[in-house]
Amino acid sequence: MTIQKKVFGMVCCFILAGAWMQISARPERFSPYYIQKKTLFDVLPDEQGEIIFLGDSITDGGEWAEMFNDLRIKNRGISGDTTDGILARVDEVTAAKPAGVFLMIGINDLADGVPAETVLNNIKRIVQQIARQSPDTCVYIQSVLPVSDRYTLFPHHVSKGREIESVNAGLRAFCRNRGLAYIDLFALFRTKEGRLDPRYTNDGIHLTGAGYVLWMGALADYLR
Repeated sequence: MTIQKKVFGMVCCFILAGAWMQISARPERFSPYYIQKKTLFDVLPDEQGEIIFLGDSITDGGEWAEMFNDLRIKNRGISGDTTDGILARVDEVTAAKPAGVFLMIGINDLADGVPAETVLNNIKRIVQQIARQSPDTCVYIQSVLPVSDRYTLFPHHVSKGREIESVNAGLRAFCRNRGLAYIDLFALFRTKEGRLDPRYTNDGIHLTGAGYVLWMGALADYLR
């Protein structure tokens, strides 16, 4: 083998090794918890007349069936989820042809630096996909909750108050134009300064028990 061929072979090996290292170093698109929950949802049986609560950790944290004493309700929240995550798993939701879907999503996208316009467009895509795949399902769009920058545990989340309001304004207009139910939880949970009321949170994003009780009251008329 000539020296040139040996050098060429070594260069190729270095290039391939570098490419493999770049690929293996990339973070997974979705978290282990997301995969755990999604694969569980995939194998759980569908039931007639399901009511799906779909979202991220804020939805995930609610004991919805117990709170409403209604076994039709299925919690499909996944902590850390994003609009991309919902789009990747919405087929499981529509496969059940649920009676209703209560959707809240977007805060994790904003915390990751995703523009408010992109978040809004992704939520529209989620709603359109549900309508296309399960046209008899009633979709209830819940506003993104306010946050409070008085807490420091989640700095990338609690700094997105302005972006949250932008997303919510877009959702309100979208629902009005499409004749969809828009549930304005932002107004319910905000202080007069526009922050998440400290009576309902202990970290500026997530809800305490009192917060879930307030949320439950806001949805009661939709679940009768």
